[in-house]
Amino acid sequence: MRKILKGLHQFQTNYFSSHREMFEQLAMGQHPRILFITCSDSRIDPNLITQTEPGELFIIRNAGNIIPPYGATNGGEGATIEYAIKALGIRDIIVCGHSHCGAIKGLLQLDNLTEEMPLVRDWLKYAEGTRQLLKENYKGYEGEDLLTVAIEENVLTQIDNLRTYPIIHAKLYSGQLNIHAWVYKIETGGVYVYSAERCSIQAEHHEVDIDEFEAAVPSPPILDGKITSSLPLLETMTLPDMARKSSSSTYDLSVGFSSHE
Repeated sequence: MRKILKGLHQFQTNYFSSHREMFEQLAMGQHPRILFITCSDSRIDPNLITQTEPGELFIIRNAGNIIPPYGATNGGEGATIEYAIKALGIRDIIVCGHSHCGAIKGLLQLDNLTEEMPLVRDWLKYAEGTRQLLKENYKGYEGEDLLTVAIEENVLTQIDNLRTYPIIHAKLYSGQLNIHAWVYKIETGGVYVYSAERCSIQAEHHEVDIDEFEAAVPSPPILDGKITSSLPLLETMTLPDMARKSSSSTYDLSVGFSSHE
């Protein structure tokens, strides 16, 4: 606690005093641009990795960056999503998983949680779609490879859950909302940006220069001058061709879901 209290004192005497005008403006109301959904893991700091200031991100954090499907529970996630879209007018949502996620490790060994952490086991039922997908499609994977693909697939599972919310469905249909799928790599600082189509662990990962990215898509996230992306081997695409199509909507690697087709 000594470090925490020292930090609080430093914030009040240094940072706050030099940013007083910003905090006075924040006291008048908030106008965040992004709903950022990520894990509670202490190694993840949304404002740090996106280099954003207070008031720019509206954040949901829980074990495993999980979004229960609409109607499954009366927890805070659904209420926060509804408030973000209805009250704050947010038009971009980022679902961000991360490497070495303890919640996903737990998902891969649920039986071990039954006695020791029953509440965690119960919470992970909202990631059951990820577990079943792994059982059916990644039978040859184990260890770190299985964990990595589970983390990637879980981000996409949670986006599937997110789309069950009526307000999300309506905004996606009208092209008023973008959803972004990210995985943050703790050990490298890299962020992989995924399309809505399922990616396998065999995907090619490469870095994209920020200037080239900006020429291809509007207002991408800037992370230390680079954006990394993961593309399935099924298709190789140059940056201007990154739009992916599903049966009902278009997903652009940076922009997200757009108008219903």
